[in-house]
Amino acid sequence: MSRNIYTGKVVTLNIDRVALPNGATVDLETIRHPGAAAVVPLKDDGTVILIRQFRHAAGGFIYEVPAGKLHPGEDPVHCASRELEEEVGYQASSFELLTSIFTAPGFADEVIHVYKATGLTKGRQQLDPDEVLEVIEMPLEEAVAKIEDGTIRDAKTIVGLQTVYIKKTRT
Repeated sequence: MSRNIYTGKVVTLNIDRVALPNGATVDLETIRHPGAAAVVPLKDDGTVILIRQFRHAAGGFIYEVPAGKLHPGEDPVHCASRELEEEVGYQASSFELLTSIFTAPGFADEVIHVYKATGLTKGRQQLDPDEVLEVIEMPLEEAVAKIEDGTIRDAKTIVGLQTVYIKKTRT
């Protein structure tokens, strides 16, 4: 049984009555989210394209890879492609799914599909009214160092950058 508490533009909050594997029955607050796609844009020279975006919930500007919410029924790779062009003004000839991650499985069902984009060419940036960001380019190694020094703290960005870095160092 599920009881809706709130439905907004991005999330829905429900109280779900859940029978646990141990036999207990409990009420759990569950945030429902349609999912998202994120993309690590990697240029031929090893430069990654990030954004420094204002995030109210994080208290200011943070470094991120381009990402966005899935539209109903949308293929995640299409979402990744759309967000790449909208947020940083690039198109890609190739997308590789790196992983799909749960963002906060203790209370939310959001899954983010994380891609690497290559074969980049200039497109046209088209920011939404609520997107306040700066496009930042840096060598992949510098981005990984920013994870290590605590500058990059966004989970999807850390997963994407580290996965690309690990794959690069293994080839």
